[in-house]
Amino acid sequence: MGLLAKVLKRVLLAALVLVLAVCAVTAWRGYGLYRDALSRHGIEEAVAELKEGPGYTSVDELPQVYLDAVVAVEDHRFYEHGGIDAIAICRAAVNDLRTLSLREGGSTITQQLAKNLFFTQEKRFSRKVAEVFMAFDLEALYSKREILELYVNSAYFGDGFTGIGQAAPGLLGKKPQDMTDYESTLMAGLPNAPNVLSADQDAAAARQRLVVRQMEKYGFDPGTAG
Repeated sequence: MGLLAKVLKRVLLAALVLVLAVCAVTAWRGYGLYRDALSRHGIEEAVAELKEGPGYTSVDELPQVYLDAVVAVEDHRFYEHGGIDAIAICRAAVNDLRTLSLREGGSTITQQLAKNLFFTQEKRFSRKVAEVFMAFDLEALYSKREILELYVNSAYFGDGFTGIGQAAPGLLGKKPQDMTDYESTLMAGLPNAPNVLSADQDAAAARQRLVVRQMEKYGFDPGTAG
């Protein structure tokens, strides 16, 4: 083996060790964030507080098109995974490493619920790890339908409205259960970039069309919104 090959092998080995060390430290910090969050606020306590908040809306009161639209655009394998989507995470990790950012998170609806209940919106790798631990706990305690209900009631829609029970009256002037198919698909797309979409009708309309395409792609019926 030539000198250059030996040097390259050592560099690659050192890089691998460094990556593993960084991953281990990040996982440890993430676990610490998770344990710290639970010590301040238990899951059932956090859920009870959310349900007592203004505008909380039962999943049974929401249009099926809206619920399907949320799943299609946010986490189309929601009913299949146990809290995390390994395929989405791997895809996001590759893209994030390429751009050296956390632009693409790969978060499931359950992870987003964990973030909404316990963590900040700050994009940090350790916080993403904490979300994973919390997502597993949420999946163990609640059904998929309950998790979806909690998510749509904790998501931020822009203009100061948190939860579909506040957002529908505030942005549409009607109760969530009265949303049309078009309005349901429109509202499903807002949490992706709430401050931008709630203030820009053209951007919101473009997002609504994307939601419909995602519904059709994954076998959901967009009704009259299609």
